Amino acid sequence: MIKYFQRRLLQAIPTFFGVTILSFLIILSAPGDPVAMITFSPNPSPEAIKALRSQLGLDQPPLLQYVYWLIGNDWALIDYDGDGVSETPGSRRGLLRGDLGQSIKQRRPVMDLIAQRIPATLRLGVAALVLGYLIGVTLGVLAAVFHRTWVDQIIRVMSVIGNAVPAFWLGLLLIIIFGVQLDLLPISGMKNITQRGPQSFGDALRHMILPVSVLSLNTVAFISRFTRTQILEVLQQDYVRTAYAKGLQTRAIWFRHALRNGLLPVATFLGPSIGTLLAGSVIIEQVFQWPGMGKLIIDAVFSRDYPLVMGSVVVASVMFIVGVLLSDIMYVILDPRIRLE
Repeated sequence: MIKYFQRRLLQAIPTFFGVTILSFLIILSAPGDPVAMITFSPNPSPEAIKALRSQLGLDQPPLLQYVYWLIGNDWALIDYDGDGVSETPGSRRGLLRGDLGQSIKQRRPVMDLIAQRIPATLRLGVAALVLGYLIGVTLGVLAAVFHRTWVDQIIRVMSVIGNAVPAFWLGLLLIIIFGVQLDLLPISGMKNITQRGPQSFGDALRHMILPVSVLSLNTVAFISRFTRTQILEVLQQDYVRTAYAKGLQTRAIWFRHALRNGLLPVATFLGPSIGTLLAGSVIIEQVFQWPGMGKLIIDAVFSRDYPLVMGSVVVASVMFIVGVLLSDIMYVILDPRIRLE
């Protein structure tokens, strides 16, 4: 099994660099110029614009820009005051040596910005993932137990609606109902800065209710349908029929045989779900003004902050690759019959 995971790690390396290359080319081909965002003044001098583009490396071919981003190059801290460009000499080590560069707009290291925002995203994403799996598995089991009854029909309809409803629309709807009309829950932010002590924890939980509910909806819809299908499939297996023939209690058959084996494939989706936490939170964080990675990425895209966007792509790629590897590990742990060669 160790050799298997070593091969998977080696396969992840070209996957990672392939994602970064495609992302880099897509970002550079997008309309807009980051220099125009920095030199936001009526009459910027051509000399200042030229010097700024040179220091940012934007005057180089795309392939060379990617190489510089990857292995590093000489650079300078840029500051534009409307009249000219001032710079402080330095050197950027590049991605391969743990340096994601400097944000063009915020003029801070990308690593610092990501480290500042990613805990909020993980808090939101992990809470949504746990809630989504708990509710999804429960509804899936109920749908399988009450197969072809009104309970099963309602859960199936709810899962279809959960997959079809746009997250941003549902978020805005919940804000209007629970935040504006009923005034029960906060509609933005992660917590109230005026709260201190034990009240701060409760206030943080109240801020999480709406975004976590919206973010977990798709997980609930998918896991409930998949759990129902897997358990119904397990119930058709020979060993379940044998258990019924031996006279075992229905409760023992459901929980000792059907549920345990039916949830094995469901558990393996936990790994990829971890990898998609960042992608799923982008829209939700923007709707609820949650100060996490999603909002940081949106702001970086609109301001054409290439280093910050690429740093976010690196984080998302690593999370997804690690999530897939964890999925393989979980499958082997949960099902000893699996042998990875």
